[in-house]
Amino acid sequence: MIYLPLAIVAAHNTGMETLPSLLSTIRDCQYCSAVLPLGPRPVVVADTAARILIVGQAPGTRVHESGIPWNDPSGDRLRQWLAIDRDQFYNDKRLAIMPMGFCYPGKGQSGDLPPRKECAPLWHERLLAHMPSIELILLIGQYAQNYYLTDTYKTLTERVEKHPGDSRFFPLPHPSPRNQMWLRRNPWFDTDVIPKLRQRVKPIMDNL
Repeated sequence: MIYLPLAIVAAHNTGMETLPSLLSTIRDCQYCSAVLPLGPRPVVVADTAARILIVGQAPGTRVHESGIPWNDPSGDRLRQWLAIDRDQFYNDKRLAIMPMGFCYPGKGQSGDLPPRKECAPLWHERLLAHMPSIELILLIGQYAQNYYLTDTYKTLTERVEKHPGDSRFFPLPHPSPRNQMWLRRNPWFDTDVIPKLRQRVKPIMDNL
């Protein structure tokens, strides 16, 4: 159980919590500090003007060091999928970034550990309340998809291939270089899914 300071709970419950105050609270978060190998450094981007939300896994070491989300090869590939350049990705307030875990979770046997389970239930709903114009939520990887989707697909591959591309949620594999084999084994992702993704993203970003 995670306990919030009473003042924060009261502000949230009475609608007094503003987005700047919430982001400040998140960036000062220490709930998992005892188990984070590099210490807490929450990475999140939110704005009341946001229309596209990217929900990924958790920062890697490079993102932890810089504090800049998707500032790594995974981010380069994600931007290529979206057909968005780096400048727009980081400067357009219509793009929000809210991972499942806000801090680097540490290293496991075959890569980084899963995102900490505390972040999403603690922060996601509160952040979404301040982003009422979100039209498209990109769910990147199994953790985000399992948290937000209630479909009956048995695997991430099946979900990415068959999930309707016209819903509010758009599931994607993780763009990590570790997934290069998956991309080679599933050429339909480049030929079918990426065009659908860009068809969803472009009109939102073109509509000023």
